Amino acid sequence: MKSSDSIKFPLYILMLNLFIALLGQGMVIPILPDYLKQFNAAGTAAGYLVAAFGVAQFLFSPIGGQLSDRLGRKRLIMAGLALTVISDLLFALSHTLTLLYIARFIGGMGLGLMVPSVMAYVADTTTPAARAKGMGYLSAAMNLGMVLGPGLGGIIAQFGVRAPYFFASGLGLLATLLTIFMPESLPASQRQLSRKQEKSEPVMNRIISSFRTSYFRYLLLILVMTFGLINYETVYALFVQQKYGFNAGVISIIITAGAIVGIIVQVWLLDKIVKLLGEITLIRWSLIMAGIMLLLMLFKFNFAYLLAVSVLFFTFTSFLRPTVNTLISDAAGERQGYASGLANTYSSAGTILGPVLAGSLFDKHIDLPYILGAVILLATVSITLNNRTTAGNERTAAHD
Repeated sequence: MKSSDSIKFPLYILMLNLFIALLGQGMVIPILPDYLKQFNAAGTAAGYLVAAFGVAQFLFSPIGGQLSDRLGRKRLIMAGLALTVISDLLFALSHTLTLLYIARFIGGMGLGLMVPSVMAYVADTTTPAARAKGMGYLSAAMNLGMVLGPGLGGIIAQFGVRAPYFFASGLGLLATLLTIFMPESLPASQRQLSRKQEKSEPVMNRIISSFRTSYFRYLLLILVMTFGLINYETVYALFVQQKYGFNAGVISIIITAGAIVGIIVQVWLLDKIVKLLGEITLIRWSLIMAGIMLLLMLFKFNFAYLLAVSVLFFTFTSFLRPTVNTLISDAAGERQGYASGLANTYSSAGTILGPVLAGSLFDKHIDLPYILGAVILLATVSITLNNRTTAGNERTAAHD
C-alpha cells in the first residue's frame, strides 16, 4: 500500500497542472471585451472562441482517456500540458480571429488529453470513500486558476493586453517540467492488458458505446449541465459590462470572490455534505439553486446584489462537477481513463453548442442566455428523479 505522502506528492502536482491550465483561461475573462474590440468582435465571437475549445475537447477527450489506459497517465498529462503552452503562446501572438480560434482549438486538444488522465490518476490512487475529496481538490485547483487568472490578467495586462498569455505559457512550461518527477499511477501490466483488450474506435463509435455503460445517465447529466452552465460563463463579462457598466477590474473582483467561495466549498465542505446528503440529492439541489441564481441575474439592483447572486451561483455549481465525476469514477471499475475520457467528451459537447447559442442570443438580447441556462439547469433535475437508491447502493451496483 502506498504511503500517504507518496500519494499526496503527485496529487499536488496534478493540482498545480490544472491550476496553471485554468489560469490561462481565467486571464481571458475580464479582458475579453477589450481584447475582442481589437478584432471588431463581440458576443458571437466570444461564443465561437469557447466553442472551438469545446470541439477540440470533444474530439480528443475519448482519445486521451483511452490512450492513458494504454500508455499511462503521466505521458498524456505531459502531452496535454505541452499543447496548452503552445495554445497560450499562439493566443498571445495572434492578430486575426482565425489564429485565435486555432489557439483555442489547440488548448482544447491539450485539456482533452490531460483532464481524463488527471481524473484517472486520482481514481488510481484513492479509495472509493476518499474519491470525492480527491475530485474536490482537483476542482478546487481549477477554481483557483480561475480565481487568480482574472486578477493576474488585469495586473499583467498593464504591460500590454497580450502579456498575460505569454505569462501563462511560461507557467505551463514549468508545470510540464515538474510533471517529469511525478510517478506513474497505472502499473505496466495493466497498461499492457488495455493495449490487448481495447481497439481504437472513432469518436462517434465510442459515444454510441457509452449508451450501454452503467453510468450513461451521469454522462448525460454532464452534457446537459455543462450546456446550461456555459451560458453563464461565456457572456458573463459582456453581460455585466453592458447591464451595469462595470469595468474589467470590478468584473475581476466578482469572479474572484465567487471562485474563492467555490474553493472553500470543494476543499472543506464537499466531502462532508456528500456524506450527509448523498451524491444524487446534492446534485439535485445544486441544479435547482443554480437555476434560480441565473434567473435572479436578470434583475438589476447594485454591486452588492450582483456579487451575492454570483457568489451563490459559484457555490452551488462547485458541488456539481466533482460529485458527478465521482459517480462516474465509482462506476468505471478498471477503465478509469476510458470513463474519464467519455465524461470530458460529454462535457465538451456541451461547450460546443452552448457558447455559440449563448453568444448569438446575447447579441439579440443580453438576458436570453441566462433565461435559457436557467431552463436547462432546472430541466436537468429530471435526470436525477428516477434514482431511488442511496449513494452507497449506487457504488455497489456499479461494481456488480
